[in-house]
Amino acid sequence: MSLTTRFTETFGIESPIALAPMGGAAGGALAAAVSNGGGLGMVGGGRGDHDWLGQDLRLVAESTDKPWGIGFLAWAVDISTIEKVLEHRPAAVMFSFGDPAPFVQRVRRAGIPVLVQVTDLDEARHALDLGVDLLIAQGGEAGGHGRVGWSTMSFVPTVVDLAESTPVLAAGGIADGRGVAAALALGAAGALIGTRFQASLEARVPAEVVKALIDAGGGDTERSRITDILRGADWPPQYSARTVRTEDVDRWRGREDELVHNLDAQRAYRTGAPHGNGLVAPIWAGQSVDLVTDAPSAAELVKRLTIEAERALTRVTTG
Repeated sequence: MSLTTRFTETFGIESPIALAPMGGAAGGALAAAVSNGGGLGMVGGGRGDHDWLGQDLRLVAESTDKPWGIGFLAWAVDISTIEKVLEHRPAAVMFSFGDPAPFVQRVRRAGIPVLVQVTDLDEARHALDLGVDLLIAQGGEAGGHGRVGWSTMSFVPTVVDLAESTPVLAAGGIADGRGVAAALALGAAGALIGTRFQASLEARVPAEVVKALIDAGGGDTERSRITDILRGADWPPQYSARTVRTEDVDRWRGREDELVHNLDAQRAYRTGAPHGNGLVAPIWAGQSVDLVTDAPSAAELVKRLTIEAERALTRVTTG
């Protein structure tokens, strides 16, 4: 069974799987590996640190001849960074969390498709009004930053109907081929996957984080603003972060307003003391983390997930 969709046709790729551009974890090596496996690798551009970004863009360009893209935080990046990135001719530029309006037309004038990740219908309508080329509908199950509210299962088909002719990728809680198949059944043209690719050979994460992901279950994750407050991250408050739960989260749950003013607690966190799990950094993880059981190469993961999706869809269609 072929998994050809409008997404795969647009980018000339084999699999309807895209790498979530996770800041830190999704460097040039991981993006290239996903692209080499047949998906669309996405470098995590984050806030657009020029030195770090230049290294990763050179690495991905040197490591694959397949299409690749880059993603940014719309609330934190500036147009000068986008101008520099366009010189590298990515196959796609993605914006998440914030208003992409200042950037969309500049990227499209360069002949590069714009992808925008949305977390509610107001964001989806705004992105469509801007004329973006593809939407990513992110449900609350997603790891890392997102919004409390819609689940992936209900959000994706709603966005698909709203988007009409604009293709949509599903994101949030997808970590195996069954999830990819479900996304396609909901009308999406593919899936954007993050947590599963953190546990891969090319991900830029410490070995102890990979082990923690393999050991964790979906019930161990929680969405809150506590970790961002402790680490002094100035994220817009509507976007909380799903991480593996720690003693810090348990201690400050429901006391976020108090924590904002507790400089001693914030200072203690930033000194690098372990936070109840033996680690000094948050472990970004979605509710699908139960399905993370090993850490193969990302190219192998793309192929594995594609085969699993094909088998899942065959089971549905043949009984």
